[in-house]
Amino acid sequence: MNKYLEQLIELSKLDREIDDFGPRITKVEKMLKLSLDKEKELKTQSDVFSADISDAKLKKAKNEAHLAELSAKLKDLSKKSALVKTAKEIKALQLEEEISKEQCDFANEEIARLDKMIEIKGQNIAGVQEKLSLAASEAETIRASIDGQMQQIEQERKDVYGKKEALVSEMSQKILTFYQKIRKWAENTTVVPVRKQACYGCFMRVNDKTYASVLKQDDIITCPHCGRILYKETEVLEA
Repeated sequence: MNKYLEQLIELSKLDREIDDFGPRITKVEKMLKLSLDKEKELKTQSDVFSADISDAKLKKAKNEAHLAELSAKLKDLSKKSALVKTAKEIKALQLEEEISKEQCDFANEEIARLDKMIEIKGQNIAGVQEKLSLAASEAETIRASIDGQMQQIEQERKDVYGKKEALVSEMSQKILTFYQKIRKWAENTTVVPVRKQACYGCFMRVNDKTYASVLKQDDIITCPHCGRILYKETEVLEA
């Protein structure tokens, strides 16, 4: 195989590995993000339940204050009933007393309802806190795993960059410039194999003359359709 073509194939593979580090890092970081999002969601649920309890306690306090006022009013009405003389006054006091008693009943029912709500919300918070504890532990485990994976990826990246630097230092500047010019638009398909007499960049069939030149591998051959650098895979030739 032509020395320059061999270098271009190797450079293309290294560039592909370098570009693959980005998605790998994103995938690893996504694992932690999902875990942290779960933890954040549970914290939000807990905060909502706590806010509901605070609101219920405030409403309960208002009802208790209102109930105390009604109790005082009923006592006052009881005292007044002993002093009234006319039937009209008695009827008016009785009506006011009935309304106050109804309001007392409603306030007691509302207090009981709020007590039940506070109890349920408290149980909900306890359940969420248990899940939150597990989520935090899970996130810590994932974080430790991710740290190890990131260190491994970083070491691999250093190794690949080292190989690329060594390779580029040996390459002809003219050949390297030619490769970089194609890579600007072709990216990781700058150097592609020919399979079944077709360019595996644009998937167009190459003519017999071009195909024969690719098989010889004596020169750098580009696809007549798309301009990518072509090569014939070694394993295919051996087969």
